[in-house]
Amino acid sequence: MKSEPTTPLRHRTVEAPAGRLHLVEQGTGPLVLLVHGFPESWYSWRRQLPALAAAGYRAVAIDVRGYGRSSRPAATDAYRMVDLVEDNVAVVRALGEESAVVVGHDWGANIAAASALVHPGVFRAVGLLSVPYAPPGGPRPSDVFGRIGGPDQEFYVSYFQEPGRAEAEIEPDVRGWLAGFYAALSGDTMPAEGEPDPHFVATGRRLRDRFPDGPPPAWLSEADLDFYAGEFERTGLTGALNRYRNMDRDWEDLAPYRGAPIEQPALFVGGALDASTAWMADAIDAYPTTLPALSSSHVLDGCGHWIQQERPDEVNGLLTDWLATMRG
Repeated sequence: MKSEPTTPLRHRTVEAPAGRLHLVEQGTGPLVLLVHGFPESWYSWRRQLPALAAAGYRAVAIDVRGYGRSSRPAATDAYRMVDLVEDNVAVVRALGEESAVVVGHDWGANIAAASALVHPGVFRAVGLLSVPYAPPGGPRPSDVFGRIGGPDQEFYVSYFQEPGRAEAEIEPDVRGWLAGFYAALSGDTMPAEGEPDPHFVATGRRLRDRFPDGPPPAWLSEADLDFYAGEFERTGLTGALNRYRNMDRDWEDLAPYRGAPIEQPALFVGGALDASTAWMADAIDAYPTTLPALSSSHVLDGCGHWIQQERPDEVNGLLTDWLATMRG
């Protein structure tokens, strides 16, 4: 692994279809674009930026549209996947590059995968953290999520659909809600097997009613929580939640790519305790077909959903080893 002196973090904004995108950059070399998920920020990559820079890469973590210092379009349908993909292309171009490796976590993994699928000439490789790749297609998402949970509870994705509903729960106590949400999906603090699942909302209740009591996850310091809370207290949650409110539109927009594999080199890293790994086990099993150039797939024992924050050293090692295989 190549080692170079670590350069300082550089904040900047670039023009994009969203209007303006904020990014944080560190290092020089081949471009690696880092895309966060919900409810996160460029800050979710704080442990990866210096590691990638030290390994000889130009690491760039963005605030996805609707988050942080990036623009927050008012229209709900401004957060469809195809628009987020074009934001990523605009960042690569604004940085003076022709191509990039794109790495995403959570919703960022979906955005990264779609970017590689729609613009294979721009995104020459794709790394997916926590959420496996499944080609576009299948039933309409709202039909699927509406059936999950049964008569006494509602799946969180369905709960997020109605504008203003989840915001009314979260925004009066952003810091407390985020602390509970992060704990609910973290390997060291998530509810034990057999306890109520925090991915579901009981009828007439709130999502946070199933968050665990007790200490925060080991990876989440008070300063980390302060940063995340400060971002969302300033911006609100609507921009972030609008990603969920475009899943049916994504299903229509990406119809030309139904069943399509991603042909570029790929990496997957998931957590053994992450619900995404269990729910999408069939997608992982299908990788020989859907990710034919997959370099490697890893599931980290004892790890939850916030994988690059829970296990930064392991993730950094996997990322830099994978990236090294693509250097001439």
